[in-house]
Amino acid sequence: MANVVRAALVQATWTGDTATMVAKHEEHAREAARQGARIIGFQEVFNAPYFCQVQEPEHYRWAEPVPDGPTVRRMRDLARETGMVLVVPVFEVEQSGFYYNTAAVIDADGSYLGKYRKHHIPQVKGFWEKYYFKPGNLGWPVFDTAVGKVGVYICYDRHFPEGWRQLGLNGAQLVYNPSATHRGLSAHLWQLEQPAAAVANEYFVAAINRVGQEEYGDNDFYGTSYFVDPRGRFVGEVASDKSEELLVRDLDFGLIEDVRQQWAFYRDRRPDAYEGLVRP
Repeated sequence: MANVVRAALVQATWTGDTATMVAKHEEHAREAARQGARIIGFQEVFNAPYFCQVQEPEHYRWAEPVPDGPTVRRMRDLARETGMVLVVPVFEVEQSGFYYNTAAVIDADGSYLGKYRKHHIPQVKGFWEKYYFKPGNLGWPVFDTAVGKVGVYICYDRHFPEGWRQLGLNGAQLVYNPSATHRGLSAHLWQLEQPAAAVANEYFVAAINRVGQEEYGDNDFYGTSYFVDPRGRFVGEVASDKSEELLVRDLDFGLIEDVRQQWAFYRDRRPDAYEGLVRP
């Protein structure tokens, strides 16, 4: 019998404040649960604007501890209420001067499973992230959730194949990729890189982008979020490029084993020949 997981993601417009942004995502999660979803993921720093369009110290105010900050505590309550696994990206402060672009993973019973910290930090016009974030230092965790083995890779990370592969080697069946990317910079890559990663590593990917323009810059976040299967095929339609949207899709995890037997990429890897990839 197929191991089908009903999964959801949200691409959202910025509301203007954290309280209403969190409340809006709670309602999307409740609607996803009503549709039978068992896991949901939100966009990069979901409870804040994409403040990295500017470099201003005032934006450190969006940071909070993980897991003991107010947003993750509230999301744990939401997971218990809905019975869903949650992937919750936030701006994390670990201690004074130590800030990370982070995603907490919460199991369906509300238990905190751990977090992923974004490894690759951009510093280009409209994406001044090195001003705010240290590079991630927790490796490539894969979380054993109520729906299966779930990993996270955040936005700019997606341009680097090494992390995608490590998540696969660590057993991921589904990888959420919460993002904030704008039309003029990378739209031609958006429907290329994540499907390619899903094929190369033989798992499902949930690609999430913000949508709309926000108050701190000119970035036009173009949405078009989607799920893609291990053969590189979109699961259902891609989301709108202009409007907020909740996607709920059925993912047949049985396809992962089928593809790995047919294409055998993991069998034919040559780690003994790859030393040069990690030389500075």
